[in-house]
Amino acid sequence: MEDEQRDVPDAAPQDAGHPDIYGEDGAIRASYLAQVGAAIADRDTLSLKRDVADLHQSELGDLLEALMPEQRRALVDLLGSDFDFSALTEVDDAIRQDIVDNLPNTQIAQAMQDLDSDDAVYILEDLDAEDQEEILAQLPFTERIRLRRALDYPEESAGRRMQTEFVAVPPFWTVGQTIDYMREDQNLPDHFTQIFVIDPTFKLLGAVDLDQILRTKRAVKIEDVMHETRHAIPATMDQEEAAREFEQYDLLSAAVVDENERLVGVLTIDDVVDVIQQEAEEDLLRMGGVGDEELSDTVFAISRSRVPWLLVNLATAFISASVISQFGATIEQMVALAALMPIVASLGGNAGTQTMTVTVRALATKDLDIYNAARVVRREVLVGMMNGAVIATIIGLVAGFWFSNPHLGGVIAAAMIINMLAAALGGILIPLLLDRLGADPAISSSIFTTMITDVIGFLAFLSLASWWLNLG
Repeated sequence: MEDEQRDVPDAAPQDAGHPDIYGEDGAIRASYLAQVGAAIADRDTLSLKRDVADLHQSELGDLLEALMPEQRRALVDLLGSDFDFSALTEVDDAIRQDIVDNLPNTQIAQAMQDLDSDDAVYILEDLDAEDQEEILAQLPFTERIRLRRALDYPEESAGRRMQTEFVAVPPFWTVGQTIDYMREDQNLPDHFTQIFVIDPTFKLLGAVDLDQILRTKRAVKIEDVMHETRHAIPATMDQEEAAREFEQYDLLSAAVVDENERLVGVLTIDDVVDVIQQEAEEDLLRMGGVGDEELSDTVFAISRSRVPWLLVNLATAFISASVISQFGATIEQMVALAALMPIVASLGGNAGTQTMTVTVRALATKDLDIYNAARVVRREVLVGMMNGAVIATIIGLVAGFWFSNPHLGGVIAAAMIINMLAAALGGILIPLLLDRLGADPAISSSIFTTMITDVIGFLAFLSLASWWLNLG
């Protein structure tokens, strides 16, 4: 048996002939990029189609992002009807908009007919209303109605992300009828894991998993093997909430229903993974005060996105500066205070950012709510006091030996404990307050948390130093 196993030839690669476009660092190989660039420059359509024909949509998206703007426009133009428009769902918004803006609506309309509805909506939703209507008018009636219905739902809702192609059957059908229907109907989606059961008004009754269909005899009725869809998602539900449903209940797909409980689409795990990544990126960017910035954005767009929060930060910095200005005489008496103030501000700001990051993420994932908020606040206060004690001991000893003044070491140690406690409270209470007021805590928490730690830190340090100098 072992000899026979050794004689079996190795299996062919899964994607035989697929170009190896990535290097060891995960980026597109420079040689492949140069090869595609040369084909574009020579307008060598045959070579270009050969180089990109077997690329997955995500790989083609990476290629588009790696090319220069004029090259990617030329690539789409040269490929014509062979260009895979689903790759536009894998690129930055700015790149997608640039490509679509340079294409005639007729070509876009033709491409929409070959895409899954969720991908088509993803591309159409960023177009002007006039262009949307012109493109939709050129589509077959059924497909036009489906896309319009999805576009009518709010942005970043389950209705926008759902796929309107699904498999639905009445409860009185048999398993055999259902199997024959799936084999013969050419309009069914290419991939699905569930069959939905509906009444004549399209109201959702239940669902049957494909594995259940395969294990059941043909004569059995669908209503006898279906199960209730306990996790049907309202079309108006925020996409982040829908993604949380998938995460909590380990779903592969879920029915999407309208306000009348009628089946209007299906949300699949591949779309949910994109949503999770998108929401995580948005939270991270907002915490840095850079909004929805993309790597492909122009200098002007990036500057316009960042300046407002820098101006807010400037205003809060003046508040901190005003606190320092009240202790000018104290600083003049002991120049060492000026050297130690940045340490107080820096450590307090970092401690506050640590707490704030954990809090904002917990709010986003719904792990932090009214029921456990008090317990988490107490925990962060204790952590702040413990960390403050450790840092205060170290900085107190260093400052005391550095300036040969143990009293100064005691002053900065006491100020550090106060500031670390303020950082812990600010880092958790500010996001909680913003969330309570209906604001996004990811957007502005960092600025206000930093302001709190700077103001409290400077006020505590300089007040204690002034008190100590007056005693002397």
